[in-house]
Amino acid sequence: MIRHDGRAADQLREVKIVRQYTRYAQGSVLIQTGNTTVLCTAMIEDKVPPFLRGSGKGWISAEDDMLPSANAHRRIRDRNKNKIDGRTMVIQRLIGRSLRSVVDLTKLGERTLWVDCDVIQADGGTRSASITGAYVAVVDAIQFLMDRGSIKEWPIKAAVAATSVGIFNENSLLDLCYVEDVEAAVDMNIVMTSGGEIVEIQGTGEERPFTEGEMQELIALGKKGLQQLFQMQKEALNQ
Repeated sequence: MIRHDGRAADQLREVKIVRQYTRYAQGSVLIQTGNTTVLCTAMIEDKVPPFLRGSGKGWISAEDDMLPSANAHRRIRDRNKNKIDGRTMVIQRLIGRSLRSVVDLTKLGERTLWVDCDVIQADGGTRSASITGAYVAVVDAIQFLMDRGSIKEWPIKAAVAATSVGIFNENSLLDLCYVEDVEAAVDMNIVMTSGGEIVEIQGTGEERPFTEGEMQELIALGKKGLQQLFQMQKEALNQ
């Protein structure tokens, strides 16, 4: 299948990862996946949430937001609604869980890595781009701690990345853009580690139920894309 943007069914959108994008954050990454653009920053705070005080363990917490102009129609900021949007809450919890899954928090000491993912432009796959870019920002923030001598052992156990897959016009597709995502019969987000472990799979039959065979096909397609994303993360960190 040739898609409306010219990609093959199993082809990622063009991905760009730019490190050290902002001055003050210990880790900062601008990630672009096609027309989706997200700024991911990681900053260190020398304290932990109350439930971890005295434990010797650190924490990673994520916040997610979208600029009002990220979509074609202006989005109202959460602060003007006096509450956090439910979708925003789901996404930022997913980002935090994904990053914590690959970091040994006992080696961080009692400090928090605050990860902020701000969507500048949205064209599908924003949560996947946020996780993929945030991992690189976290690596840079932890390297900052190592260089300063604040931690003695490298705490990252593996890389983590995410991508979307789905069934659109009865074809299994990798890395859905908005046009495909909004009309997909089945929509799925896959988060995995570079060691092949699954962190989370979010799969929904939007227009119809899907079979176990279709699920396995989508997971295999996602794994193919994730292997490419892990390589891109590695290349960005080696620059």
